[in-house]
Amino acid sequence: MGGELLDSSLSSLVESQTLQWVFVGGKGGVGKTTTSSSLAVSLAQKKESVLLVSTDPAHNISDAFGQKFSKDPSKVRGMDNLSAMEVEVSADGSMRMLEESVGHSFGGAAGPSLFPALDELIKMVPGIDEAIAFGLLVETIRSMNYSTIVFDTAPTGHTLRLLGFPNLFEKAIPKIEELNNRFGGMLGTLGSVAGMNQGSEPINVTLGRMLKDLQDTVKQVTDQFQDPAKTTFVCVCIPEFLSVYETERLVQELSSFKIDVKNIVINQVIDLSKGG
Repeated sequence: MGGELLDSSLSSLVESQTLQWVFVGGKGGVGKTTTSSSLAVSLAQKKESVLLVSTDPAHNISDAFGQKFSKDPSKVRGMDNLSAMEVEVSADGSMRMLEESVGHSFGGAAGPSLFPALDELIKMVPGIDEAIAFGLLVETIRSMNYSTIVFDTAPTGHTLRLLGFPNLFEKAIPKIEELNNRFGGMLGTLGSVAGMNQGSEPINVTLGRMLKDLQDTVKQVTDQFQDPAKTTFVCVCIPEFLSVYETERLVQELSSFKIDVKNIVINQVIDLSKGG
């Protein structure tokens, strides 16, 4: 770069007028939550409304702000335009979100009876439960109309799985017909269990349509994720070999997903020139 000094702050990100999605991620224990929380506060000083979402199972944003957050957005104390929520995009958390969604779709009665078919779908397409949960999460967040959403993500491997979910939907949709062949009798009788009218749509068709709708939602959002004007990823690391190595791998993977990476935050650095 010919000796050119790089900007040592995230000011260009905070000042951006177009960014809608900001991901903060890296190896565990490098200060992702501190960085994402600080960034969310700075963005809230510039934006109309900001949502900080933790998808890290450790859920440290409650500790960062000294207040308890849940799966529903709640205002950060002392800030009118910054909200936060903690969601569990894991196997167990995904199943809970999926069960709630299915139960709601079928009036609550047929949901549990459908779970064997859902379990089979998860065996056919490993990770589809997390993909569905992420689709439901994104669908919910989009309906809230926040100016900017900041994700405090789980460690690197889990984050990369999240970003690869659109491909899982491509694999899952054709499996619905296979499920229909295997569970056809049970699926055909669930309508009466749920109190659905005769002639209504078969439940396996409804399940397939639900997955297709989620696939469309995730595809639309993924298109936004690949637009550098709307989405960026902030990598966080510390000056140690394993952290730097994992950050390099993360940047390469993000590039393969066509996701913008302009900023890397390096924590645990002491400026000796200032007498540290």
